[in-house]
Amino acid sequence: MADESEHTAAPATGESLLDKIADKLHGHDSSSSSDSDSDSGKKESSSIKDTSSIKDKVFRLFGREKPVHSVLGGGKPADVLLWRNKKISASVLSVATAVWIFFELLEYHLLTLVGHILILLLAVLFLWSNAHTFIHKAPPRIPVVHLPEEPFLQFASALTIELNRGFAALHAIGSGRDLKTFLAVIVGTWILSIVGSWVNFLTLFYIVFVLLHTVPVFYDKYEDKIDPLAEKALIEFKKQYAVFDEKVLSKIPKGPLKGKKLA
Repeated sequence: MADESEHTAAPATGESLLDKIADKLHGHDSSSSSDSDSDSGKKESSSIKDTSSIKDKVFRLFGREKPVHSVLGGGKPADVLLWRNKKISASVLSVATAVWIFFELLEYHLLTLVGHILILLLAVLFLWSNAHTFIHKAPPRIPVVHLPEEPFLQFASALTIELNRGFAALHAIGSGRDLKTFLAVIVGTWILSIVGSWVNFLTLFYIVFVLLHTVPVFYDKYEDKIDPLAEKALIEFKKQYAVFDEKVLSKIPKGPLKGKKLA
């Protein structure tokens, strides 16, 4: 009987040992699977970060890092240029078009227009004053127009600041420190002079005005398609400029020439 009890106890202890080993193996597998899950999660998060950093490094035209609305200065002027309020933008463009048609196509002159407007205003005020005095036996109360000084002073101050910045930029460009900027300004002014010989100032101003009301909103809508094309064009321009620099600009002597001493 004792032997039978020993034989029955032995398998029980063996099974318990096997259960313990199996539990340890399952625990190790679960821990390894959790570690692999955590590693995969880390890899996914790192890949997400890499893709976000790649998106942040996407080429933008003129090297901008802000939205087009912020680049244009924000506020109401940017809203008008980007057609955020279509009624105001359409009315502004319509007024500019009417002015251009009035002065350019109809060949109406500014001094003639100002004179006719003054004649009309004075005639209306004269007739209204006499009619009111004849009917009501008292002169009408015509409001006195008084323009505030502060907006004009602010405009003059802002204009002065911008003119000083322009003169400083011209001085920096003319000093010859940046040859690339100097050549770009020369080419730009040359193109502007050619365009100025084709059209007068009013037409040129109207063309620029229309471009300001069409190009920014077009770029804001299709910037994801325009920026890659601009990047390719910029790379090609840099290649051509490198060739031009190697063949032409590198042969130009730089720096002030040292004068020889006279004997």
